[in-house]
Amino acid sequence: MALGRHDSSLDPYNIELQKQSSVLLAPPPRGTDGEHSKDLEAWLPISTNRSANWKHSAFHNVTAMMGAGVLALPNAMVYLTWGPGIVMLILSWVITLFTLWQMVEMHECVPGRRFDRYHELGQEAFGPKLGLWIVVPMQLIVEVGVDIVYMVTAGKSLQHAYAITCGNNCHLQDNIVFWIFLFALVQVVLAQLPNFNSIAGISLAAAIMSISYSTIAWVIPAHYGHTLPGDIQLLRPVSYGLPQFKPVQIMQPGGSRMQAVPEDLTTADRWFGAFTALGTMAFAYAGHNVVLEIQSTLPSTPEEPSKIAMWRGVKFAYGVVAAGYFPVALIGYWAYGNQVTDDIITFVSQPTWLVVIANLMVVVHVVGSYQIYAMPVYDMLESTLVGRLKFKPTTLLRLVTRSLYVGFTMFIAMTFPFFAALLGFFGGFAFSPTTYFLPSIMWLMIYRPEKMSRSWIINWAVIWFGVVLMLLSTIGGFRSLLVETDGFHFYKT
Repeated sequence: MALGRHDSSLDPYNIELQKQSSVLLAPPPRGTDGEHSKDLEAWLPISTNRSANWKHSAFHNVTAMMGAGVLALPNAMVYLTWGPGIVMLILSWVITLFTLWQMVEMHECVPGRRFDRYHELGQEAFGPKLGLWIVVPMQLIVEVGVDIVYMVTAGKSLQHAYAITCGNNCHLQDNIVFWIFLFALVQVVLAQLPNFNSIAGISLAAAIMSISYSTIAWVIPAHYGHTLPGDIQLLRPVSYGLPQFKPVQIMQPGGSRMQAVPEDLTTADRWFGAFTALGTMAFAYAGHNVVLEIQSTLPSTPEEPSKIAMWRGVKFAYGVVAAGYFPVALIGYWAYGNQVTDDIITFVSQPTWLVVIANLMVVVHVVGSYQIYAMPVYDMLESTLVGRLKFKPTTLLRLVTRSLYVGFTMFIAMTFPFFAALLGFFGGFAFSPTTYFLPSIMWLMIYRPEKMSRSWIINWAVIWFGVVLMLLSTIGGFRSLLVETDGFHFYKT
């Protein structure tokens, strides 16, 4: 489909979609001053710059997709075991690559128009109002949820690195609230960078760090085999059957860790653990929620539409994801069986110098990933304030709005600092729809393939897979949150 060069900031329909996308209430009326709309589009973080290339696409996608959730994949295998676990890993990779390809193709599915935001594509598929109600809540839950999880991830990683290196004088060893606050301060500063292209260097560093710590996460168990570093023996011989107990790790002075065994797991625990594991794997493939926003940074011409560079970057990113996810999940599970906990780097804990480096790599990665997922949220907030509430697009407005957003995610992270349970819950409740089946539904609505054709059958199969995944993993994740909060002392550990 030939596409002409098009300036989306001058497209009245595109401007109206953006103004409506900011709120789930009645959209503002048409006829708003054109110059004001042009200025708004030029100021917003998503539509302000289209000078990126496929390399930017590649490392933005790696940063967005290859998150710290990879460290929980061996623990997901514990509850799924070899057969179902491998099938789920492969199916998730194939299906999400397929739905991501659909998103890239649909970015310019209407001649002369670019759908720069996920909810704009939803409006094209479902209608201007219904599209907002369907897409915006789920997209916000995903993006805000990821940022909350990354607050927790950074806090735990900083806490672990500190515990290892602080010796016997570890006053902040058990105070994750402090470490989350420290990470939030960094995010308040970085949040003032205006758009995706301005965080390109941070995103590149984050992508490199994600590849690096993922490599460390499988190299350590591959080297040491069925024992922990330092010739520390596991509680029991390695087993790949369903877990009979749930190992926990207790922090000791100087950062050393030892394992303790709580009561035996019940059959219900194993079932809900499997449901949570499905959500953990769904969380691992989350790049769809920002893919259109990333693609909006690429130029497009009739000779070379943006989907060519974008798909090239996506293929590279998915190759990197496969090279990271599969070894971590399979080697980590092979080495430690059903005793591995929800963060394999924390689980091995040695050699200390390498584990400290890996934890700091995780922090650098989530520094960039946080901003990748926050940028569409900034876009919605600022377009609401400027486009609907008529605030002036100033640096002060950006400072206040983005700082308040960072503060909100910090508060929730401090309140619920449960890494595995949050992965399972958000992975099921929001990631499954926006990643696994909403793209296929929009594809059917926009292209309307013939009933019982190959495209129709494949898309419906993907939709049903995603719906089942959403239901099961949401149940498991919610139950895990209830279990984790039982007896938890808020804002203390």
